[in-house]
Amino acid sequence: MQLGQHPEASHVVAHLSDPHLLAGDARLYGEVDSTRRLAATLEQLERSAVRPDAIVFTGDLADLGEEAAYIRLRELVEPVAARLDARLVWVMGNHDEREPYARVLFDEPGGGVRAQDRVVEVRGLRIVSLDTSVPGYHHGALDPEQLAWLREALATRAEHGTLVALHHPPIPAPLTPAMAILELEDQDALAAAIEGSDVRGILGGHLHYSTHSTFAGVPVSVASASCYTLAVGRADTLLGGYDAFQAFDAVHVYPDRVVHTTVPLGEPQLVTGYPGAALERIAAIPADQRRAVFSRKSSGFSIAEMLGAGPDAAARAQAAVEAELAALAQREE
Repeated sequence: MQLGQHPEASHVVAHLSDPHLLAGDARLYGEVDSTRRLAATLEQLERSAVRPDAIVFTGDLADLGEEAAYIRLRELVEPVAARLDARLVWVMGNHDEREPYARVLFDEPGGGVRAQDRVVEVRGLRIVSLDTSVPGYHHGALDPEQLAWLREALATRAEHGTLVALHHPPIPAPLTPAMAILELEDQDALAAAIEGSDVRGILGGHLHYSTHSTFAGVPVSVASASCYTLAVGRADTLLGGYDAFQAFDAVHVYPDRVVHTTVPLGEPQLVTGYPGAALERIAAIPADQRRAVFSRKSSGFSIAEMLGAGPDAAARAQAAVEAELAALAQREE
């Protein structure tokens, strides 16, 4: 449905990060039920207007790298991906362990000793899953073999370009300065590997809050965590966490740009708005009349919108639209 200057996106990606699942009934810090938080995130994704071609998880899938946690992850996520007809893209994080990650998620016994780098093609959009984990540590790194693999993967351009998904985002974290100790090492080497390629966006995690920057001329978008979020900008605590403000990102890929939108979790009370079905009524109005009906400040629709989202909002919107169209028709006569 094209209502403005831009066509519909060619691809949609749901970008989730840092579920930190645990085995059994264990809770993060004894407080956060990360399994329940991920389930709530997936439920909201299914309820939303986001219809992804792919679902990308940028790392820290399991908090302790436990096999049972990866099994639970598949049990939670795979049915949702199947219902949405979306490809799944997993990415290694610093809390993940390569051996159970490879064995459980990719059915590769013994495959976990190597870096877990993979390529997924989705209708001409290439998504590269890049493993920045360092066994035994929480900071990130890429060895020369991985960078050579990445250059080879990017040597041929994809029809709709490439998204690189990694855990440690190659950007500063000015409001959480301690994260600099745990950042991706030797970022210049990664920049050299992607410069001049068809990489159109970099998806990251690790920080537990949404943030955006650029790297080697490429936009970088970091998705918030589904488990808990960092207390960004607080001077009285170091890497404090909230069991609140969780979110996922919707990534819309257009021919000339990529748009990232953060979707917060939860359903607070609406104070204004109309039922979603009103969009069909909007689309049915001739294009040359939409602006008069919906943009003009003195239109009945704008006035009705300011009255809020009460139970009669749909009726008010419909009446306002009909009145505006009647007035337009009368003026044209």
